[in-house]
Amino acid sequence: MHDLEGRVVVVTGGASGIGRGIAEEFIAQGCRVIIADIERTTLESTAAEIGALGVQCDVTDPDSVGALARRIIAEFGRVDIVCNNAGVGPRGPMADLSLKDWKWILDVNLWGVIHGIHEFLPLLKANPDGGWFVNTASVAALLPPKFYGPYVASKAAVLGLSDVLQRELDVEEASVGVTVLCPGPVRTNIMNSLRNRPEDQVEGAALKDHDIALTVPDDWRFANPRDVGVIVSRAVRNGDFYAITHPEWIDQITTRSTALEDAYRRYEITHAD
Repeated sequence: MHDLEGRVVVVTGGASGIGRGIAEEFIAQGCRVIIADIERTTLESTAAEIGALGVQCDVTDPDSVGALARRIIAEFGRVDIVCNNAGVGPRGPMADLSLKDWKWILDVNLWGVIHGIHEFLPLLKANPDGGWFVNTASVAALLPPKFYGPYVASKAAVLGLSDVLQRELDVEEASVGVTVLCPGPVRTNIMNSLRNRPEDQVEGAALKDHDIALTVPDDWRFANPRDVGVIVSRAVRNGDFYAITHPEWIDQITTRSTALEDAYRRYEITHAD
């Protein structure tokens, strides 16, 4: 999708953080942008500041995502790029987590993406100019950190389903592409995700918001959300599947992939004739 000017773009979780950075970049590229978010006050102020249409949406609710899609079609008559970006990221050891903890994170991070694909895929496929998905996963899907079990599970699932979606679209020869964003550390409000947790899921919860001072190594580089937006727009223009924010982590990625290759070689199955 080389030409972005005039494209209609929707970004979930677009009121702050990575979502806002993506929205700002697409606006700079001449796109018409809709930001969707569960936080009404922040949504309204951000929409006014950056010149986007703000639509309140709860990505865990398929009816809410469906209403978002209908609003966009009613306002613009089309949609070209769908950024399934909304996410939460509190931490806690798996031994202490309740099933409500797991459900909340998976509802937002995984089902939010599934709902977005379910609602918008038919619209993108029907678009004569084609379309694009940007699904936000995480480097945690490739390099899992301790104490983030539900988060890692959700982001690994987003990576996997994005890969499957692209392969299925290739088989259909559809004019729809997929980019999966795997950001490393970014200065965002995801560190304070519990502010948006539904009250009926709080009792018995063991999750905690991320305390950067206690858990982040001193040598970590935190990216700026606006820079992440530039990476995303470039990936969409170039037709890239992966969008990566921290290339300096290539050694850790290589170590993991090498270990997997070694395992395959060690356990090679010899088939009987």
